[in-house]
Amino acid sequence: MKLLYLVPNVNNEGGVARVLAIKTYYLIEKWNYHIDFLTQNKGSFPHFYNFNKKIGFHDMLLQGNPIQFILDYKRKLNEQIELLNPDIIVVCDNGFKAFLLPFILKTKIPVVLEIHSSLSVVEKENDSIFKLIGTQLSILFKKLVARKFDNFVVETPESIKEWNVPNGIVIPNPLWFHSDKSAKLNSKKVIAVGRHVYEKGFDRLLHIWKQIVKKHPDWHLDIYGKSSDDLFLQRLTSKLNLTNSVSFFAPTIDIVSKYQENSIYLMTSRFEGFGMVLIEAMASGLPCIAYDCPCGPKAIIENKVNGFLIENGSESDFVDATLLLINNESKRIEMGKNAKQKSLNYHIDTIMPLWDSLFKEIKSKSSS
Repeated sequence: MKLLYLVPNVNNEGGVARVLAIKTYYLIEKWNYHIDFLTQNKGSFPHFYNFNKKIGFHDMLLQGNPIQFILDYKRKLNEQIELLNPDIIVVCDNGFKAFLLPFILKTKIPVVLEIHSSLSVVEKENDSIFKLIGTQLSILFKKLVARKFDNFVVETPESIKEWNVPNGIVIPNPLWFHSDKSAKLNSKKVIAVGRHVYEKGFDRLLHIWKQIVKKHPDWHLDIYGKSSDDLFLQRLTSKLNLTNSVSFFAPTIDIVSKYQENSIYLMTSRFEGFGMVLIEAMASGLPCIAYDCPCGPKAIIENKVNGFLIENGSESDFVDATLLLINNESKRIEMGKNAKQKSLNYHIDTIMPLWDSLFKEIKSKSSS
């Protein structure tokens, strides 16, 4: 079966690139899928993650003002689709242009929209009534257009409720590793992973950490992820006098060993499509504390069993949960064991047959 993935880029260190590398490698090696990627503006190379060498990578150079950009996108996209002639097109793009596809594609090939973020996600705080109205109009447009895709795949049941589309299906992200080793949970270190962007909420985490170190100055927070151009988090760390207890690290391929050096995972995201880092941390035996943001953590964390799910924005509750785990090693160990057990639900051998079944069903319907 031939799949064509439409995605802005796969050459970054983000979670979507990692998930796509994992899934497509499995589809090729397990079921002999033929897979191509079509990216934009040199979005294919160099790769941060290891993609299967059998994948064909193609790129479209798009330029001009927004109207010229979309017209160029329409022309080159249809040319590439006609050339590659896939059985199914899979769209992994949360941007506005992805929702124009039902109007600009000149093909009867089935199209699957694969969503990796919350419908409500915004890149920065809405600080005016006009931005708020614009955001709400964008959400309404996306919800209406989502119904026009042949299939609509999200990662959690909460996302299905959020989008409220009749063609929706839930397929969680697969865990890309399995290790018999677990974190010892005796280090005085906690970890957080993600890009330094508004939606990941690391500014909220730093304000929480300010309260933690007042009582536990010997504990340390490690944050792994790509920094923003303005180094906002580093500047905020300095402003809060946290430079001795917070360290920033660039993204690393060997993130598993970093999880295993720590004792707690903290997530203060404002929005999540799933929360890949949560199942990675849990598979490493870490208890997790996360805000109950839309839409991922609720589907993964069982509150007070393998971690704590905190009311979104309740800083005091987040602090209390963190202090509880810091002060109670036996509780960390208990929750860490439960977390590792829960991570087995996302084993790649469990998740990928769901994709294979979906693709075969789609192809069967399109052939009949």
